[in-house]
Amino acid sequence: MTAKILWADDEIDLLKPHVIFLKGKGYDVSTTTSGSEALDMIEDNSYDIIFLDENMPGLTGVETLERIKSKYPGLPVVMITKSEEEAIMNEAIGSNISDYLIKPVNPNQILLALKKNLDNRKLVSEKTSMAYQQQFRQIGMSISLSLDFDEWIDIYKQLVYWETELSKSQDESMREIFLMQKAEANNVFCRYIKNHYVDWLQGKSETKPLLSHTLFRERCLPIIKEENGTFLILIDNLRYDQWKVIKPKLEELYRVAREEVYCSILPTATQYARNAFFAGLMPGELQKRFPQYWTRESDEGTRNQFESELLAEQIKRLGANIPFHYHKILNLTAGKKMLGSLSDYFGKKLNVLVYNFVDMLSHSRTEMEVIKELAENEAAYRSLTQSWFEHSPLWEIIRQLAQKKIPIILTTDHGSIRVQHPTKVVGDKNTNTNLRYKTGRNLQYDSGEVFEVKNPGDIYLPKDNVSANFIFALENRFFAYPNNYNYYVNYYRNTFQHGGVSMDEMLIPFVHLKAK
Repeated sequence: MTAKILWADDEIDLLKPHVIFLKGKGYDVSTTTSGSEALDMIEDNSYDIIFLDENMPGLTGVETLERIKSKYPGLPVVMITKSEEEAIMNEAIGSNISDYLIKPVNPNQILLALKKNLDNRKLVSEKTSMAYQQQFRQIGMSISLSLDFDEWIDIYKQLVYWETELSKSQDESMREIFLMQKAEANNVFCRYIKNHYVDWLQGKSETKPLLSHTLFRERCLPIIKEENGTFLILIDNLRYDQWKVIKPKLEELYRVAREEVYCSILPTATQYARNAFFAGLMPGELQKRFPQYWTRESDEGTRNQFESELLAEQIKRLGANIPFHYHKILNLTAGKKMLGSLSDYFGKKLNVLVYNFVDMLSHSRTEMEVIKELAENEAAYRSLTQSWFEHSPLWEIIRQLAQKKIPIILTTDHGSIRVQHPTKVVGDKNTNTNLRYKTGRNLQYDSGEVFEVKNPGDIYLPKDNVSANFIFALENRFFAYPNNYNYYVNYYRNTFQHGGVSMDEMLIPFVHLKAK
């Protein structure tokens, strides 16, 4: 489609060679000699970009620019001037110009400005697609190899990078190719977990990843001991790609001293993974050692109400003798309350802050039509997370911590995956309700579609009764009962869930931030 240009300059007759040049390049160019007429023309016509002379009689270029931006903030404006005075340039730049050219301009300068502002998205899209095409074969070959855990992390980081970049691209076919490659990687990753997870926990593997129950001891505690005071912030259900979109905002205030990916235990659900983090124990060990702090699947009530007590027990067991304050933010009101009293906690050796918003967001995705529309895919989910973070009390809390030069440990307990394919399962009335894992007696399912653990003790999970076992959904599957099957499937398909086996749920961020 031909790009439409409006060029406003009181000496437009002198610029006819440039106008002819642009028309020869296929651009549709309209001209005017005044700012007021330019505003009228913009009102009556649709232009893709405006060239605006700064020094016009009557309504000046800067005044015209301000009026254009007040009504059409997204319309690109290139300011052209004879003056190089800093005050004029600052005024124009402050009014959000897209580019700035000094007279006399030459045709190549004008063409470059057009390319930068009109063709930039297309050029970036094409460059991104070409770059991914070059990496596609290499990633595919890597997936087919026998990878260890660190190599899987590297593959996942590459996939997250390309998923984020291609989401900005206009090349729909390339995005579809990527999704196929990510699905293939997830399939192979799930086979990898089925083959190695039990061995990791039973000590039969020479190498095992950093897991939920070892994270505090091996990563958090050394940092806490070294620093004078630390805030440990756990954002529930934060995927690695969500971390990557909030990272640039944090880097305005903090330097990333350490960033790595660790592995959530199974089930990748708050009751199990987060309790394991705070206790420093696998759920089965936790139930045996501290039965008063464990809530069974069949029990009513919250299943994470003893995190502070579990952390105290772990610190004591590690012989660390570190006093700490624990805070849990469940809603906006609680976040604002914490922000208002934040100064009371400056100077403490350790403050632990559990922020549940992302988890609530993912659950709301299944319950609220508005959220369904806002987070219809991974790109939208990332965007929604970024928007929330930048306007949340958590961001204001972090800003105040940065002012006091307080280091932060930022992590999570598990991620989530957008589920698409149902797997039928049959269980009795005591079977749990999670869509990504099931535990109970006499479960009926297709064993080829799940990771089954017939003896929960093999992976250090509690066993509510003698015949109970665990099954975990693989890739982007979710469990559905035969009763009201079609309604159930349509209701939950394309929602974000957690509890099962996938890269997005298990490979999650751990970050150490130091104030600049």
